[in-house]
Amino acid sequence: MTMALMFPGQGSQAVGMGKELADAFGAAREVHQEVDDALGQNLSKLMQEGPDDELLLTENAQPAIMACSMAVVRVLQAEGGFEPAGRAAFVAGHSLGEYSALAATGALSLADTARLLKIRGQAMQAAVPVGEGAMAALMGLELEDVLAVAEEAAQGDVIAAGNDNAPGQVVVSGAVAAVERACELAKEKGAKRAVMLPVSAPFHCPLMQPAADAMAEALGKVEVAVPGVPVVANVTAGPVEDPDEVRRLLVEQVTGMVRWRESVMYLKDQGVEKLVELGSGKVLSGLARRIDRELESVNVDAPADVEAFLASL
Repeated sequence: MTMALMFPGQGSQAVGMGKELADAFGAAREVHQEVDDALGQNLSKLMQEGPDDELLLTENAQPAIMACSMAVVRVLQAEGGFEPAGRAAFVAGHSLGEYSALAATGALSLADTARLLKIRGQAMQAAVPVGEGAMAALMGLELEDVLAVAEEAAQGDVIAAGNDNAPGQVVVSGAVAAVERACELAKEKGAKRAVMLPVSAPFHCPLMQPAADAMAEALGKVEVAVPGVPVVANVTAGPVEDPDEVRRLLVEQVTGMVRWRESVMYLKDQGVEKLVELGSGKVLSGLARRIDRELESVNVDAPADVEAFLASL
């Protein structure tokens, strides 16, 4: 069965994340220690014990989610000899998950990935003063409808489609007033729900340009290798393998739309039958079912998941 690996993005963090796996496997503990050392921060303690409000900070949530994903990768390697390059046809990650995907394929070192995500989180938070930006999920409208809503809601303010997650689930991002107008317009145009999201900054819209500039500088200082598996990039919904192109698309991703629905459909079009989400939460597995019910999707996070997944190979 042709398989692709998926790596979750922000929103999948929770106090206690990664603890069960780290308690059971030395390989997971080694990942957490390597990330802690790279950051000069006891992130693993924050992941396992909280407090929640500190873990929710973008600069902590992003490397924490990656650390959980990479702990699963390393445990699968240690316990079952599972190598992404030998088993997966593609990898893909949602927003920050693209960094996890690159680390899993050997394109980025674990230490560099942790440091890049710390910088990314800090830069995204700093790009827009708290309270000036917002994001909202518009349920029940397709992408083209949401784009029309955003255009009408702008009225001189910045607003864009930030995430095309699944059919009928598109997130808009931008200035607070424009996002609030978009919620009202979406309801008028038949949206089932329009929900303001509990985020601290308007990710994946032009207001993030200062963060994109910071990432261009940071990515220019690290080594990027050819990934061992083609990575489906967020902003193109197509494969990328050239290191310079990897850097360019990671920078573009900060202000660009996450084309997740199209990415999953690309995987299916390439013959992928099974999607395996590695790391905290089950967000991407749930989205996959909404995008195409013919695709099998599983999540691997806890020790029992590892055992079941390795047994299924």
